[in-house]
Amino acid sequence: MPKSNPRLTPQRRIILEELRGTRTHPTADEVYDLVRKRLSHVSLGTIYRNLEFLHSQGLIRKLDKIGSQMRFDAFVDPHLHVCCVECGKVGDLPSDAASVVMRRDPALEAESEFRITGHWLELYGICADCMTARENG
Repeated sequence: MPKSNPRLTPQRRIILEELRGTRTHPTADEVYDLVRKRLSHVSLGTIYRNLEFLHSQGLIRKLDKIGSQMRFDAFVDPHLHVCCVECGKVGDLPSDAASVVMRRDPALEAESEFRITGHWLELYGICADCMTARENG
């Protein structure tokens, strides 16, 4: 959940706009390439620092458990991701898939003796592009 009144510098605003304009869950390097089209002088270090800031303010999600590189998502509503095991592409699952997994069950907390505050579920598969390549290869 976003924190109130985060300080959005022009660089942060552009990074956020670029992230909100894509559903590809880009890496920091990919965000850098997107932002450089608008801010040619921006450094990769600036991108990393601002992505961390935006994440700390709850404005973006950091996907650090999916694939080999950290990825970022500007859509912070609860939803699940799926990762292609062949090309590394990351996609969103429909929001109703998330509601089944994210439903809190008091019995589960009682049984585990934990107050459950979140979860991480990794889903893997093969994307449509890789399936087509397999069929044609």
